[in-house]
Amino acid sequence: MPIWDHSKTMFIQTEATPNPQTLKFIPGRDVHPPGALEFSDPKAAAASPFAAALFKIEGVRRVFFGPDFITVTKDGAYEWPHLKPSLLGAIMDSFVSGIPVMTGDDASAAPAPSAATHYSGDTAQIVREIEELLATRVRPAVAQDGGDIDFDRFEPDTGTVYLRMRGSCSGCPSSTITLKQGIESMLKHYVPEVVRVEQAL
Repeated sequence: MPIWDHSKTMFIQTEATPNPQTLKFIPGRDVHPPGALEFSDPKAAAASPFAAALFKIEGVRRVFFGPDFITVTKDGAYEWPHLKPSLLGAIMDSFVSGIPVMTGDDASAAPAPSAATHYSGDTAQIVREIEELLATRVRPAVAQDGGDIDFDRFEPDTGTVYLRMRGSCSGCPSSTITLKQGIESMLKHYVPEVVRVEQAL
């Protein structure tokens, strides 16, 4: 249920995600282009006035900022018809008043270094291939569902890739299926050294 404010000319769309506890908000403008940010509680959001404003709404359990969207995960005891109007209002107010997503030195504004730098030889090349596939084939699709996936590590002895699910993917009932049937199959196809994909704890 979008909100349209004629005086501020701002239109916020909402979309359901595969995680029933998470809703995706699309404000029609940049949110955090440098990269995804996730806040698991109000304390973690201390450096983000925008996220802190959302955590003031009772029932909010997690806030995720993508390049041009926001996902909010709620407590299971609350229903979206109760929370959605308050969240739409808080998001609109934050944009209209210019509340920053982050304050101070935002380290996330710099591109994250490749994890391949922590590996050597053939393993470093394998990790670079995995990161490229995640960036070009996986993350754009996952972002459509209001989430993100980060590379955690690769264990060459077992051929295991560990990935960290964020946003709507975190705690999503279908995340295991996504990892196993989607991402694992794709990585094994393009990178023969990959044997399996697991979720990082």
